[in-house]
Parts: sequence; structure tokens; C-alpha cells
Amino acid sequence: MRKPRDFDAELKALGDKARNLKGRKVQQLGELVIATGADALSTDELAGALIVLAETKEAGRREAWAKRGAAFFQGRPRRNASAAGRNASGASVQPDGAQPASGRKGAA
Repeated sequence: MRKPRDFDAELKALGDKARNLKGRKVQQLGELVIATGADALSTDELAGALIVLAETKEAGRREAWAKRGAAFFQGRPRRNASAAGRNASGASVQPDGAQPASGRKGAA
């Protein structure tokens, strides 16, 4: 005769494992925010950007973002500032996240 399984103990172990995985996921997301420099954004800006990303259905745009993300993780140098420094609306963004001064065009 086989020994009966302790389902309660197995369920508890699975619950503990799920909690640990969720905790690691949150920690890794935080590390990603810091590594990309997105920690310089306000929480409202970061949340808004993530919402736009999640709502975007354009395959080409999502593929371009995926390629940039893959390049980031592979440690490739980023594209030059004139190409990479443009956000979705076409406005220029400085590499350090600062916006250009409104009265000074082309000054960098």
C-alpha cells in the first residue's frame, strides 16, 4: 500500500513558491526601471508610458520596441541621439531625460 500524499503541505509549498516568484518579478521590474534610467521619470509619467505601450496594437511599433529592448539586454550601444532621442510624438528628448530649453533650438 502506498503512503498517502499530504495535499495540504503540497498546496502550501506551491503557494509559498508562487509568492516567491511574484516577489522576484516585482524586484526584477524595479531593477529594470532603474537600469533603463526610467527611475528619473515621475510615477505618473512612467505609468502613462506603460499604459500607452500596453494599449498599442501596431505590430511594427511593438516590434521596434522589442528590438530596442533586446539590444539593451545584449549590451549593444544605443543608436545615436538624433534617431534614438525621438519619442512616439516626434519630440526630441535629451539622452539624460531632460527636455530641451524652449527658447533654444538646436542647442545641445
